[in-house]
Amino acid sequence: MNQTYQFMTTEEILKELEGYGNESTKRIFIKHGAKEPLYGVKVQDLKKIQKRVKKDHELSLALFATGNSDAMYLAGLIADEKKISKNDLNRWVNEANWYMISEYTVPWIASESNFGYELGLEWIDSHKERVASAGWCTLACHASLKEDKNLHIDVYSALLDRIEKNIHQSENRVRYTMNGFVISVGCYIEALTSKALEIGQKIGKVKVDMGDTACKVPFAADYIKKVMDKGRLGLKRKKARC
Repeated sequence: MNQTYQFMTTEEILKELEGYGNESTKRIFIKHGAKEPLYGVKVQDLKKIQKRVKKDHELSLALFATGNSDAMYLAGLIADEKKISKNDLNRWVNEANWYMISEYTVPWIASESNFGYELGLEWIDSHKERVASAGWCTLACHASLKEDKNLHIDVYSALLDRIEKNIHQSENRVRYTMNGFVISVGCYIEALTSKALEIGQKIGKVKVDMGDTACKVPFAADYIKKVMDKGRLGLKRKKARC
């Protein structure tokens, strides 16, 4: 562990998070579906702690286990993808209590680990909305990280067909993440760009209840075309978390 945090406890970090808490940010998070307890810490402030801690497996597990939304997000930022286990990730995905954790924190670490592909396929078949949405996000992140030669292109192609057939009958956040999966495949797997564009056109604009927010659902086909126009198709990412 980084010397700065060598002797700090989970409780001491929670105290620091409380100091960063912002009522306005907390209200925004709650509008988006966040659950108590949380302090409303801005991501930029979480990253100040991340910069000092870097990666710490045990601390990340302890922070996630607090159930505090800010601590859970920080846990993802400092998680060690080489040490986290399938059991850890399965516990995380089942404890994620709103989409910022289930569709960002958990998929980021899962996709960077050695288990992203298999867990993603397992999770998308879950009857739990948050677990299924985490699965689609994990597979989308996996596509963005791995070279095409290391991807199961045939499986990704079949998943596009599955989305075309089922997206509009799926649960709310699953619809959102399925749409994101189409975008990711179209942008990161050049062999499937044309098919993703076609599927995006067929499914059209996807309706998702975004709650009392101004957030909108991107039209997959238009998004892929914009990336295409910028000449950025197939450019892989070095890491999923950001």
